[in-house]
Amino acid sequence: MALNIASTNEEQVPVTASPVTAGGKPAQVDGALVITVLSGEATFSQDPAEPLVFRAVSGDNPGETVYLVEADADLGDGVVTISDTVTYNVTSASAASFGLAAGPVEPKA
Repeated sequence: MALNIASTNEEQVPVTASPVTAGGKPAQVDGALVITVLSGEATFSQDPAEPLVFRAVSGDNPGETVYLVEADADLGDGVVTISDTVTYNVTSASAASFGLAAGPVEPKA
């Protein structure tokens, strides 16, 4: 089932896979998730210690990124690929403060 996620361009979103059988029972996959960016400017990161997790990392600009998520469902020597997609909608971060700064003192005009 496709997943939709969202954040601002100053954030990232962890995505965790929880494989299940056709009957909805927990299942295992062989190895780590394989992530491909199909479109958009967001990227991703993976930690080998968490093979079923990746972090969708926003790009600098607002927009949509689509990831293809794949894994090998055959726990033996063969390969049976299962796949799904994640759509990541990135918006611009809003101003949170003025960041006011004073310049040097000037004579009146």
